[in-house]
Amino acid sequence: MKLFGTMEINNKGQLEIGGCNCLTLARNYGTPLYVVDEAEVRNQCKLYKSFFRSDSLRTEVIYASKAFLNIAMCKLVEEEGLSLDVVSGGELYTALKAKFPKNRIYFHGNNKSEAELVIAVKSGVGRIVLDNKSEFRLLQQVTKRLGKKANVLLRVNPGIVAHTHEYISTTRHSSKFGESIFAEDIYSFIKEIYESPDICFKGLHSHIGSQIFEEGSFLELASVMLDFIQAIRRKALVKTLELNLGGGFGVYYSDTDTPLDLPNFFERLLDEIYVKSKSLSLEPPKILIEPGRSIVANAGTTLYTVGGIKKTYDGKQFIFVDGSMADNIRPALYDSKHELSLANRMNDKCKEEFAVTGKCCESGDILSKGFKLPTPNIGDLVAVSSTGAYNYSMASNYNRLTKPAVIFAKEGEAKVVVKRETYEDLVKNDVHLVD
Repeated sequence: MKLFGTMEINNKGQLEIGGCNCLTLARNYGTPLYVVDEAEVRNQCKLYKSFFRSDSLRTEVIYASKAFLNIAMCKLVEEEGLSLDVVSGGELYTALKAKFPKNRIYFHGNNKSEAELVIAVKSGVGRIVLDNKSEFRLLQQVTKRLGKKANVLLRVNPGIVAHTHEYISTTRHSSKFGESIFAEDIYSFIKEIYESPDICFKGLHSHIGSQIFEEGSFLELASVMLDFIQAIRRKALVKTLELNLGGGFGVYYSDTDTPLDLPNFFERLLDEIYVKSKSLSLEPPKILIEPGRSIVANAGTTLYTVGGIKKTYDGKQFIFVDGSMADNIRPALYDSKHELSLANRMNDKCKEEFAVTGKCCESGDILSKGFKLPTPNIGDLVAVSSTGAYNYSMASNYNRLTKPAVIFAKEGEAKVVVKRETYEDLVKNDVHLVD
């Protein structure tokens, strides 16, 4: 298991995160337990702030909150100077509850409801990212009724195929996201947005997908979008002030993953954007990106307690843990891989391969199809690495399982940022009908 951030093995062979012993965390807060290395999250924020910058271009880093969001995370992002991308009324409500600066909130989503748009316009979010024509018409009605203006970006689809899982690729021509740059009416549509009295067109947004390791996909996106910006200026007489290139920077989950060298890549990307802008006689737009997974994924570890060990008739070996696909859906949904260890026996020799499975009444409830571990004992503590992104945020109550607590660990101190759900929480919204 690869160690990230402040993870280390103490002299007893036990895993520590943020200076906190994982056994102590499990004893004090129970399992399953999401543990977030706060210093690692802050370091990743600082990396983006430090290296996604240029003397020739204006830049902005926006945290994609769908990866992991709660009030504490909003406050951390604000403290580190990043902006915030939200994609639903619930995420927007969380940001507003955390008193995140409204002018640094970007509101995304492909099917924003009227009620969500009303909240966004009333609160004065920095940008609303329009997805399609019907959403534009709805926003027109909302702004007119409220007597307020809205700054917008238009999400477009440049048709670039990035090499990633089809479920997290977002710019195929069949994608549900954005308006195609090849549509016959795309220029007249942009001109209509620009001329709308209560809507201020600021620029464009595009995102090619997630978990991408190839520089070429991002460089191609930037090049295609700059060509499109020039075409907009020529055909619609509209100036594009901002270009949001989305996120999707791949992270390490297993030894088959090779993440980009982000500092060097950002330098090349921004240089190429500047050079191409000048070659097209364009005033370079402000360049924005939206990292999410790459900020929080490796900072997260989920702890589980072994409840049973089983060897099937055909010889397959299972470890049963007290979590499930309800708190880590990624292996079932994307066939993703996570590295594992026994947090209380980090130095023990890995002898055999085990599948790790959870409590859900599903054959597909597999957290790991096969990973070499020391021979486990009931009560051992399983640590699943790189669960900071899309684990808590995609957690469910399937089988009426309760969602785990979330802990921030830093410099030997642990603080609860999300309380563990109780059985009472599961039924609090149920309506008891009486005949």
